[in-house]
Amino acid sequence: MVRKIWAIVVKFFTSDGKFSFVKVGTQLVVLVALVLGLVAFVGNNKTVTLNVDGKVSSVQTFGGTVGQVVKGADLELKSADRITPAADSHVQDGSVINVNLAKAVKVSLDGAERTIKTTSPTVGELVTELGVASASELSVPKDAQLSVSGSFVSISTPKAVSLVADGKAAKTTTTAANVGQLLADAGIKLGASDRVSQPGNAPVVNNMVIKVSRVDVSKTAEATEAVPFKTLTTEDAGMLKGEEKVTQAGAAGSIKKKFKLVLVDGREASRTLVSQSVSTQPVTKKVTVGTKEKPQPEAQTGGNTGAGAPAMMNEAMWDKIAQCESTGNWSINNGNGYYGGLQFDIQTWLGSGGGAYAPNASLATKAQQIDIANRVYAQRGLQPWGCGWAASS
Repeated sequence: MVRKIWAIVVKFFTSDGKFSFVKVGTQLVVLVALVLGLVAFVGNNKTVTLNVDGKVSSVQTFGGTVGQVVKGADLELKSADRITPAADSHVQDGSVINVNLAKAVKVSLDGAERTIKTTSPTVGELVTELGVASASELSVPKDAQLSVSGSFVSISTPKAVSLVADGKAAKTTTTAANVGQLLADAGIKLGASDRVSQPGNAPVVNNMVIKVSRVDVSKTAEATEAVPFKTLTTEDAGMLKGEEKVTQAGAAGSIKKKFKLVLVDGREASRTLVSQSVSTQPVTKKVTVGTKEKPQPEAQTGGNTGAGAPAMMNEAMWDKIAQCESTGNWSINNGNGYYGGLQFDIQTWLGSGGGAYAPNASLATKAQQIDIANRVYAQRGLQPWGCGWAASS
C-alpha cells in the first residue's frame, strides 16, 4: 500500500522534473482512496487470544464477532461445546476467547462406572463439577487434560472404616479403592495362612468393618488317651444261671496321638490327627458265667415250706455274722430288700436254692438260712456279707 502511494507522488512531476498541477489533481483522488483503504485495513486487523481447553494461541483476524474469529481459526464447534463470550459477541484487539470442547469421560466413582458428558478441560475441574470431595484419590493428576477422544478417571472418595487386627481395633478414613490397598496403606502384612473378612479386591465402602485373623499352622500337640479293654465271656455248666466269676480283671490300655493344630489369633480352632501309637496294650477281662438251670421251687402260697434242712454246718460262724447283720434276728424283714438273720436279697436266696424253703429268708428257719448260706459260702466265700469280718472275731 505504501509503495502505491509513493508511486503516485512521483507522478506529480513531469518528465523534465517540473511539478505538474494537472497530474496533482488527477492523482490526488487516487491517493485519498488508497489512504482511506490503508486506514480501514489497519483498523479491522485485530490480535485475539484463543484458549481451547487450556491451549492458548494468538490469532490475527479481521473477524468482527467471536464466531467469525473461531471459524477463521479453522475450529469447528459442536452444539455441546462451550464458548465464552457468546458466538455473536463483538471482538476487539486484545480480546480473549475461551473454548471448552465437549467430551465423554468414563468415570469410576467408588467402583461404579458411568460416562459423563462434560466441557471441563482438566480432571480437577471435572471433580469440582461432580461435587466430589477434594480429598478424593484420583487415578490421574488433577491438572491432567481431558481428551476429546475419550478419557478414563477413577475416583475414590474418603470413607470411614473400622480395622480389627492383631488384637487392636481402629477407626480410620481412607481413599483406598479396595481392601488390599487399605491393608497395605495401614502397614498390615498378611501371612500365607492369614484370613481377611473381605476379599482383597473388594471395593471399600463407607462404615466397612475389616477383620484380619492371624492363622498359625506351625504348632502341634500330643495327647494320651485310654484304650478300653474287651470282655471275654466263657460259659460253665457247673455254675447256676445268673452266677458269674471274673477269672481275669480287665485293664485299659493307652495310646499316644499327635495332632496338627490350627490357631486363629492364638486360640485353637481345630486339630487334625497326624499319627498315633499304642503305648500300653489293654488287658482283656475274662468272665465265666453259669449255664446250669436253677432248681424250680414248688408253688408257694407264702411261709415256710416245711422242707427239712440238713444238719447245720458252721453254725457258730453264722451266729456271729447274724449278730452283726441283724442283731441275731433270724426272721427280720425291714423292707429294705434284705431278709433274715444273714440278710439275703431275693436273687441270692432263690439263686442258691432257698425257694425250696420259703419265698424269702425271713420266712425260713435258722437251719434253712444256714444251709443256703453254706451253699453261697462254698462258691463265693464270705464276700457277699459285709459283716464277714465278724466270723474271725
